[in-house]
Amino acid sequence: MRVPTEGRGLYDVTSRVGGVVARAAVRTGLCTVFIRHTSASLVIQENADPSVLRDLERWIEKLAPEDARAYEHDAEGPDDMPAHLRSSVTRTNESIPVRDGKLALGTWQAIYVWEHRRAAHERELVIHVAGI
Repeated sequence: MRVPTEGRGLYDVTSRVGGVVARAAVRTGLCTVFIRHTSASLVIQENADPSVLRDLERWIEKLAPEDARAYEHDAEGPDDMPAHLRSSVTRTNESIPVRDGKLALGTWQAIYVWEHRRAAHERELVIHVAGI
């Protein structure tokens, strides 16, 4: 699945992943979502209060700031190495149980692609659904 981003931010892909699960016709099993990039990541986070996502963005900016003097690697610009650091402390894959043919996420949970670069990108997710 391809996910277009418009730059830094969290992009909710829950319904698209849920669609893949529905088409797989698995009633009970496991859905694994993997992002094929080193400067973006996946997180499962709250989907009810947008301030959670804003706080996450501020926190990760402090954790891995964009500072040209701080990093050796800058092959693709000053946001390149901070993006790699940010993806290294988050995740490249998530595993979600499938129950009754649907993702067994909690009431307030969503699956997000977390774009760590400033520019727009097209990110690729590999989704695997297994079960009965």
